[in-house]
Amino acid sequence: MQITETKSEGLSREYIINLPADEIEEKVTHKLLEIQRTAQIPGFRPGKVPVPVLRKRFGQSVLGEVLERAVGDSSQQALTEKGVRPAMQPKIEITSYEDGTDLEYTMEVEALPEIEVGDFSKIKLDRITPQAEEEEIHEALKNIAKTHQTSEPIKGKRKSVIGDIVVVDFVGSVDGEEFPGGKAEDYQLELGSGNFIPGFEEQLVGVAAETELEVKVTFPENYGATELAGKEAVFIVKLKEIRETTPATIDDELAKKSGMENLEKLKQSVSEEHARQYSSLARMRAKRLLLDELFNTHTFEVPAKMVDQEFETIWNQYKEQEKKPTEDTEPKVSQAEEKPNAKQEKEFREIAERRVRLGLLLAEIGRQNDIQIGQEEINRAIMEEARNYPGQEQKVLEFYKENPQALERVTAPLYEEKVVDFILELADVTDKKVTVKDFMAILDKDNASDKKSERLPEKTAKKKSKNKKKVASKTTATEQDE
Repeated sequence: MQITETKSEGLSREYIINLPADEIEEKVTHKLLEIQRTAQIPGFRPGKVPVPVLRKRFGQSVLGEVLERAVGDSSQQALTEKGVRPAMQPKIEITSYEDGTDLEYTMEVEALPEIEVGDFSKIKLDRITPQAEEEEIHEALKNIAKTHQTSEPIKGKRKSVIGDIVVVDFVGSVDGEEFPGGKAEDYQLELGSGNFIPGFEEQLVGVAAETELEVKVTFPENYGATELAGKEAVFIVKLKEIRETTPATIDDELAKKSGMENLEKLKQSVSEEHARQYSSLARMRAKRLLLDELFNTHTFEVPAKMVDQEFETIWNQYKEQEKKPTEDTEPKVSQAEEKPNAKQEKEFREIAERRVRLGLLLAEIGRQNDIQIGQEEINRAIMEEARNYPGQEQKVLEFYKENPQALERVTAPLYEEKVVDFILELADVTDKKVTVKDFMAILDKDNASDKKSERLPEKTAKKKSKNKKKVASKTTATEQDE
């Protein structure tokens, strides 16, 4: 095999690789001799079929198999000899070959950069952790009590107020025509719950029982039933009964209804759950600060094709987000353009480069320190994923077993978390206890400092901490908000 380097610019490499005809022929002959041992052709005894006969019958298919393997093996050998660790699958193109001649092909590849890892002990981080307060625990218990609330018809005569449950019959129509799902009888609606179309519940506040009224609303632009989205509707509503709600008493009985032994155990469970949630948020913040520090202190060239690929991923996510409203954004009237504008191009490429740089850096840290994921950890992750598909767990397990790329999407976050934990153990981390209020203020400040996050795909954007009890989703370094 002859290897000729034709390009070495930055991380880009190009080679011309020549495989001698006699080597190819040797491999073809060897393969035909393997076939000879078991070949059964009429007129010949098993194992005695002449090679020329086998060549005539199987020659082309054998040659194709030999060439494919020869290119694969030789390209890997060339990379090893040249000391190149490919960033992505090399691009290979056969430039010259005829039966009986040398095989010549070109190989284009981007090498992984040489990364000099810094001294982690010099990294200084403040890891803030909020402490759940008694008031917050009590508020959580009140919410639990509300889920077990009872309702009774009001005594005497009064008009409905927020928090009441009203029993209603209603018929809805658009342009004078009733629509599917717009009719119900004896429907119990809690006023202020936000379960109905915006504006519907508000018009039932201050209404007496046995009252019939006309309720006019407009369906949201992003309404699930597209034929109703943005349409004005009229509901003929009969408010038949007003019921007062009474939350369950916060006591041992409530605890038992919630699956706990007593009230003290319920309080402990709520406190522990809050602690887990806040601990998760605190770790995510520490991880983000750590990634920022790593990014700012490690400069190296990144493979352009990896950046291109990541950019396409970000752009496609963005387009998908623009097509539908999200939890934190207003509905989009227009869809994203097929191609990014100059501002988006610059912004998303910066994000793509950050993702790639951090991904390569963490991978190199893991490689140098022999950080690995145990099979038990992988199995737990797969089982956790399988639980999201009740009744199809076995199919999910088989899917990951048969699809290495899909399995990589499960194991990659595990690996990254282990690398991050490794670095945090070596870094100078100061733990600080703060109140929940101060903690949420810090998170809000972090969010406000990252203006770009509001324009990123949902998967990559940092979600605003509207609900401090909701734990944010974990993402890998290549999915962190930038």
